[in-house]
Amino acid sequence: MSTATPHRTARGSAPVGGDLPRPGTTRLAPAPIRPRGRSLRLPAGWPLTALFVLYPLWWALGVSTFIFVILAVPMAVQLRRRGPVRVPPGFGIWLVLLLWVLLSALMLDLAAPNTLAPTGGGRYIGWAIRLANFLAMTVVMLYVLNLRERELPQRRVVRLFGFMAVVVVIGGYLGSLFPTFSFVAPLRFVLPDSIASQPFVASLMDVEFAQVQQVLEGEASSPRPSAPFEYTNSWGENTAILLIWLLVGWVVLGRPVRRLLGIAIALAAIFPIIYSLNRGLWIGLGISAVYVAIRLALRGRMAVLGGLALAVGMIGILIIATPLGKTFDERLQNGHSDDIRTTLSEGAVSAANHSPVLGYGGNRALIGSNRSIAIGKSDDCKQCGNRELGSNGQLWALLVGQGYVGAFCYSAFFLYSLWRFRHDHSAIGIAGSLVLILMLFFQFTYGAMEATLAYGLISVALLARNDRLRRAVAPAPPRSTVGGLRARIEAAGDR
Repeated sequence: MSTATPHRTARGSAPVGGDLPRPGTTRLAPAPIRPRGRSLRLPAGWPLTALFVLYPLWWALGVSTFIFVILAVPMAVQLRRRGPVRVPPGFGIWLVLLLWVLLSALMLDLAAPNTLAPTGGGRYIGWAIRLANFLAMTVVMLYVLNLRERELPQRRVVRLFGFMAVVVVIGGYLGSLFPTFSFVAPLRFVLPDSIASQPFVASLMDVEFAQVQQVLEGEASSPRPSAPFEYTNSWGENTAILLIWLLVGWVVLGRPVRRLLGIAIALAAIFPIIYSLNRGLWIGLGISAVYVAIRLALRGRMAVLGGLALAVGMIGILIIATPLGKTFDERLQNGHSDDIRTTLSEGAVSAANHSPVLGYGGNRALIGSNRSIAIGKSDDCKQCGNRELGSNGQLWALLVGQGYVGAFCYSAFFLYSLWRFRHDHSAIGIAGSLVLILMLFFQFTYGAMEATLAYGLISVALLARNDRLRRAVAPAPPRSTVGGLRARIEAAGDR
């Protein structure tokens, strides 16, 4: 390999050739190599783009539950080809959780207290799906973390989040205005009957815009939007997370036209948010407003803080002055699921106390319910039946499935990430930290598999990338100090 100075153009452009030829000699240009055929070269980050942009299609086809696992395969292949894989801070805690999900398979044949004895192969399928999802979401996080800024800019990821926020807002309107509309996923017509008839698969093939439930007193049913997810609760927690990134990518970091669109979409989201009757979503949005206000106050951004307070006040007045206010008040006075959640939470703690280390590998069917010890629903007791321990939130699912160790590792990973990136006061830093807080809050009320877990782990990757970029452009510390030397070594290792 030659070390001679390359030839440059008169304007000082980048090198355009190799070594300069010796005087009196003629250098022949090498013949161009012609490819035998055209090859399709996909852009860097295409699996992530396909995951977000085409998510409505995956949902309509009935494969949204498995699309993360499917697209994690090309992500893993690309990571392997890139060489050493960078991991986020605290990744060892997350690895322990993955190991515990794997080892909990040893407990699948055991029955938890006050639950039905496990039978059939469904418990093994459920455990395998849970493990596959955990592994896939881990790959997604590492994929986003390891792509270079020029391959996958931070803003592109944030804007993909914003696009998905638009999708969930549209889905909220579809579920609120057309709650009974549903259709059979096209995949159902190509699956063998032996597979399509399975209860879990059959539920995925029946695509609905909303869940119609009896929530408000005096009403036979209430439409609660769920599109493009399977459950209303999933729509609620994902809406809270995605709206945060919408405001950052489209309003804070966007140009004037995109900024106006972002504000309009956020305001339009109020209608389906109220009509979803999702108290957890409402509390999550309240937590978001308080957290952002505190961060702005600590940084002395009083003008921005005043604008935030004005916006929240106007939204409150809008809700109170419209029929949305009545719906909001009635939902707060009707906690139809409180007794159910209390029963399931107590059952999850009891199960964890009997198997604190490895849990039972997955959810367990409770004998009876909070209203009756009878098995099965009836006209007199529509909420009776074998409800599942672990179905009322990610924390309780981990307590039943992987014991106290699994539940601790899940929370500890997000808590450590929150602490590790606490000094990032950029828009991405504040938004990413807020998402981690919501992940910790929502674990008490909602599950966090598939899309929700992916969004949380991608947020961790964005925080880690943002931290690396900030330190890369920071002024070099004094070389005379030991601390400065240590800082330079750490920065060099992260680039």
